[in-house]
Amino acid sequence: MTEDVRAEDGGPVADADAVLPLPLEFEALYVATQEPFHEYALFYLGTNDAAEEAVHRAFLEILNHWHALLEESNLQQQAWSILRRVVISQALQDFRSKLSLLHSDIGLYQAMSSLPPRQFDVIVLRHVLSYDTKKISWYMGVTPSTVDYHGRKAKDRLQQAVSSHLKKEGDLT
Repeated sequence: MTEDVRAEDGGPVADADAVLPLPLEFEALYVATQEPFHEYALFYLGTNDAAEEAVHRAFLEILNHWHALLEESNLQQQAWSILRRVVISQALQDFRSKLSLLHSDIGLYQAMSSLPPRQFDVIVLRHVLSYDTKKISWYMGVTPSTVDYHGRKAKDRLQQAVSSHLKKEGDLT
């Protein structure tokens, strides 16, 4: 007996054509770069699971932009930059979660972990990793003036949080 499952029956649809094949060039890029991408992500993120997740997210982004990437003069360079942005983003998220667990006498770590995402990224990239504005703007995909704006806003928030914490402790008059 053969079961004919159709959408109008209200049952599941088994359609092998629903999954589109990956472009052959994309598969070639994956085979050629998956291992070095994973090693890079593992170095920065520290665990195999985090590295696999980052590489997977990077390849999904590459696939989503595949047609535009094919028009670029250096596909490999563009794919690498996508991976770097994904890894940096994940590393910053991991750092933020660890930062909130640290204790500071002046409340700095709590204040940093409560910053909005872009402000947090600018503070960490600029003051922890010592990146210049141009490099930060490239990683974040924003203009240098936007980086400077988020940096100023983050500093203002941190100063307010730390000074209010010190006032609560009685350290400031």
